[in-house]
Amino acid sequence: MTTGELIRSARLRARLSQAQLSQQADVPRSSIARWETDTVEPSYSTLRQVLQACGFDIPPVLRPFEHNPERDARIEEVRRMTPQERLAGMMQRLEKQ
Repeated sequence: MTTGELIRSARLRARLSQAQLSQQADVPRSSIARWETDTVEPSYSTLRQVLQACGFDIPPVLRPFEHNPERDARIEEVRRMTPQERLAGMMQRLEKQ
């Protein structure tokens, strides 16, 4: 999940428009739009401020990162697919269930 997806998800779960979040977080609405489209990355402190305005938080906890070659290869494979290919694959998996 990208930072923009995280902000958008928190905003939608809080049932806020970009304008409402802008007022609650005391940041320009245009900044929220740029963050949600991953055009610009907010700083960590700004990200926490925006998420807290939505009623969420991300605790500053460090944990070891473990590389998983199989997972990384799958992510790369999916990243290279077109949206149509991703949808077709999802539909095939649903049909098998």
